[in-house]
Amino acid sequence: MISRRTLMLNNAMTLLAAAIIHPALAAPPTANDPLAIVNAIYARAAKGKGDTGGGFVIETKAAKAKYLSKALVALWAKADAHTPKGDVGPVDFDPVTNSQEPDVKSFSAVAEKQEADKAVIAVTIKGNTPRAKAIDDTIRYSFARDDGLWKIDDISGASDGEPWSIRAMLADSLKN
Repeated sequence: MISRRTLMLNNAMTLLAAAIIHPALAAPPTANDPLAIVNAIYARAAKGKGDTGGGFVIETKAAKAKYLSKALVALWAKADAHTPKGDVGPVDFDPVTNSQEPDVKSFSAVAEKQEADKAVIAVTIKGNTPRAKAIDDTIRYSFARDDGLWKIDDISGASDGEPWSIRAMLADSLKN
């Protein structure tokens, strides 16, 4: 005869085995997962005709605080304060779509690296009009933990095959 304790232990072991064997039974990614954050950004940027872009990530102080690390927000504020009145700041394009005129038909995001306190997510976007250089279709997001939350610490890509980084652009603008 099986005791109550043995029956409960067997049920617990069966559930544990099912979770290991069937990942679908495991907990889904949280909204504060770097890959989930990037997927949400691009789902919004690709809505409709895909021409609204990702400016919503950097358009206001509140948006920057929501998406960007404190260190990147501080660097951006310093660069903006250093920009002469009436001039365009050091970031004069939409880094989410790597363009002046957003065109996101589809996207694919993958985690290239994820550690306890940093992660890199690569996104490849396809628009209605192909780019001259395929490398320009990939944008990388470097994430860092900020008060326990994942925040974007840099965005990088290439334009006409030449690499760029938001953090580098902001830092360079302070040298002039």
